[in-house]
Formats: sequence, C-alpha cells, structure tokens
Amino acid sequence: MKTVSFFCLLLLITAHLPGQNPASPMPRIINENGRHTLLVDGTPFFILGGQAHNSSAWPAILPEVWQAAEKLHLNTLELPIYWEQIEPQAGQFDFSLVDTLLTQARAHKVRLVLLWFGTWKNGSNHYMPEWMKRDAAKYPNIVGEKGDWIDSPSPHSEAAQQADTKAFTAIMHYLKNADPRHTVIMVQVENEPGAWGSVRDYSPAAQKLFESPVPAQLLTAGVLDQLPHEASKGSWREVFGKHADEYFHAWSVASYIGKVAAAGKKEYALPMYINAALRDPLSNPSPNTYESGGATDNVLAIYKAAAPAIDILAPDIYLSGNEKVLKVLELYGRSDNPLFVPETIPSRVHAKYIYSVLARGGIGFSPFGIDDNGRDSPDSVIAARLAAVGQEYRTLAPMMRELAKWAFEGKITSVVEDEDHGQQTIDLGSWQAIVKFGGFGRGDGLPPNPQPAGKMMIVRLSKDKFIAIGTHSRITFKPVGKDSGRPWQYLKVEEGHFENGMFKPLRILNGDETDWGGPYFGNKPQVLQIALTLR
Repeated sequence: MKTVSFFCLLLLITAHLPGQNPASPMPRIINENGRHTLLVDGTPFFILGGQAHNSSAWPAILPEVWQAAEKLHLNTLELPIYWEQIEPQAGQFDFSLVDTLLTQARAHKVRLVLLWFGTWKNGSNHYMPEWMKRDAAKYPNIVGEKGDWIDSPSPHSEAAQQADTKAFTAIMHYLKNADPRHTVIMVQVENEPGAWGSVRDYSPAAQKLFESPVPAQLLTAGVLDQLPHEASKGSWREVFGKHADEYFHAWSVASYIGKVAAAGKKEYALPMYINAALRDPLSNPSPNTYESGGATDNVLAIYKAAAPAIDILAPDIYLSGNEKVLKVLELYGRSDNPLFVPETIPSRVHAKYIYSVLARGGIGFSPFGIDDNGRDSPDSVIAARLAAVGQEYRTLAPMMRELAKWAFEGKITSVVEDEDHGQQTIDLGSWQAIVKFGGFGRGDGLPPNPQPAGKMMIVRLSKDKFIAIGTHSRITFKPVGKDSGRPWQYLKVEEGHFENGMFKPLRILNGDETDWGGPYFGNKPQVLQIALTLR
C-alpha cells in the first residue's frame, strides 16, 4: 500500500510541475530507500535500448538504423550528436541533425537517448570541430610522463571547457523548445572520457595542480571512506600515495564534465549520465592497462563528488564471464547510482544480463552497434546478432512498465547460467525455485546448452504466486522454512503474455509440460504465471 500511495502522489506532483504539459511530465530519475526508477510520462520506464554505431546518426545512414531498431523491438534508441556538426564555426550552431532525429524517432514511436560526442569520445577529442583541432595551443592534449604527446584532450584547458559548455548548453536550450513531448528521455555527457597511454596529464599546468592541496570536496569522510588514502589533507601524493596519479586525473576529468553537465542541466534538466570503459573488476589492474581518469569502479566516489549534476555513472560491458559481469553490476548498482547498461555486446550470452539488470533494480539495457553502418555485413549476420536480444525485447516490451515498477519495488529475482552450467536456486520467501539449465529433457537429464545463455527471472506477485520468464532452462519448486519437506503441487501454471498491464493466459500447462521436473523454457522466452499450494 505504501508503494501505491507513493506512485499516486508522484503522479500528482509531476502532473503539475510549473511550465510542464500535464500530459507529458519531464523524464526524471527518482530514488526511494536506495532503489531507483526512471519516470517517463510520469510512470516507471525500463529502457529496452539499442545503440547505433558511432557514425550512424547522419541522415543518409539513418534508414539502416531504423530497420535494425524495428528488428530489435526496442523502445529507446541511443544516437550520437556530433560537436563538429553542431558547431562547424565558432559560435554558429546547426541543429538540423537534432531536428532529423526528433522527427524520425516520433515517426517510429521510439524514445531517444542522445550521446554528446564533445570533448571526449573513447578518450580522444576526435569529434571536436575543425576550428578547435587547428588550434592545439588553445585546446591542448595531455602530456605524457616523458613529455610525449597523448591522443587525449587536457581536462585543464579552460578554453576547451568553456567551448564545450557553450555548445552543450545551446543544445539543451534548443532541445527544451524543440521537444515538448520529451522524445529525448536522457542525455549522455561525453563518451568514455579518460586517457589511454598515460595515467594523467603531466603538463606544467597539470603538475602545478597535482602538487597543490587536494580539493576540500574529496576530503570529507563520506568520500575518503570509499578511497584508500594515507592522510586526510595535503597534496595528491601525500593524501593518496600510489593512487594519486589516477585519482588526480579522475578528479580533473570529472570536474570538467561536471561543469558542462551542470550548465546544460540548468537550461534543461533531463537525466544525464557518463558511460565508462571498464577495468577488470576482479584483479585490481594497473591504471596503465585501461582508460585512466574515466568512471571506473575504483573512482566512482570521486566522480560523485566532482560531478553531482551527473545522475548516472554507467558501465559499458564488453567483458565476458558471469563472475566479471555480475561484479560490474554490483559495483555500479549503488544506492547513490542507478544501474544502467548503455552499451554491451549484442549476443545470445550477453542478452541474459537484461534479467540481471532488472533483478538489481536497474533502469535500462542496450546492446551496441545494432546497425550495419556500411560494413557490408550480410543481412543474416545482422539478423543473428539482433535475434537473441530481439526475442527478449519482443517478450518484455508489452510488460515493460510493470517490470520497471516491479524492479523499483524489489520484487524481481533472477539467475543466469554460469560457465559450468550448474543448477542455481532463487529464494522466494516461503518457496525456493530450483533452476536447471540445458536443452529439453526429462527429469535431471537436460543436455547441456552449447553456450551459457540460459536464464530465469521470477516476479513475486504474492506468497504463492509468481511470474516466471526464462530460456534454456527448467524450473521446479520446494517449500522452505516452517513448511520445509511438506508435499506440494502446482495449483495452476498458465502460459500467456501481458496486455494493457494485465496477464492474458493463452493456455493452462499440465501433464508433460509440468510433470517431468517442472516447466521447461526453450529457445524463445516464455511468460508463465505459476500458483503453488501445499498438500
């Protein structure tokens, strides 16, 4: 009852925000007791997303993008907007690309996340306008430890920061007026910022700052408690010891982006995020082996302190293996940070992590590179790449709002198949679900899956009633706690789908569909409503 009344109050508040169309309140992220949800049109929304290739937002290429989006059954498309196109001459802005994206997204009834390719893109400044690239003295790159040139912009360039802020603010101002229906629901500020090839900037200006006292924002107990440190004040080296170089660069990059985001959000307060090129979350690698200065898991506290206008620090997951991927989701799904995966591999194995994101109360999931982008790939290759994710999206889309609400309320649990294909259990309070992975078979004899792509997601509707969604697995139950060991049976197992927020049964499963070790979930995701009873 508490959650229902909360949402009713929320709808009343968002429907009467000053200056907003009551039919289309501003998209925003809310936090209640450390759990998050993205509100779109005033109700919880889960991003079933897809991101185009980097150079695919140009009008001539967009037809291929929309074709891929349709095959994927997505509800949100992530598309870049390019500084070099938006501001071809200093102070002269061209928003025709934004207009094209808005018009086409509305025609396809798809929401947008715009990706600002500004100062940083994959650690470099390759999307800066030509007039900036020609003036390296005014808009410098960082300097390596040996005085070498590094292909990454300096976060200590006030001129670059002011230029980026001016351009980004102009975009947000234009978007506020051009998009009253909120086709755009979120904006990425920069792309995988940081540096490859140097832990930090060693230029004279940077070195002077590095030898200065650490800013007060980092010296609070709330921040220092999350970072290994050797002192509570002093220079970067005195406070952070061996971590000083990386922490200094993270602070510098995050502070730069924080100023850009704050100015843009003051103009138009859409949710904003930074995506991160990840480091190995298990081995504590050297910063020379990954993009230093980005929002990696070890510097999240620094980013939160330096860039409070950024709502989400989001992991781009190109890692493989359950242990690593699930650890990333754990590290980024914090009480102060909504979980959102804006980029991942479009594959059958990685598609299973949609369930993991939902079970952790996440707000969205998006594979990268959904279109061909002139690579001349056969249609069969593109179709195969999208098929696994598309199957999931097609199943989840009709119940997306319900899933977003259940995720926010903590009613979803899930398991994904490990590389050893072993069975797993899900705690459901008075019941335990046992999930076995593999191809179709009776009893315990499931032939192993060729890839660890099996998954199971369960929504607890009540004490004895559940929604189960899965693939490549079989599920059964047993009572636990005070009823452990008691006989039980299925009261009813219904296969169906969601329509207008309600479960619509297609058939009741019984006999062969439930008797041989429990319901089996095959290659395509199924939605079952399961009621259990004790005997």
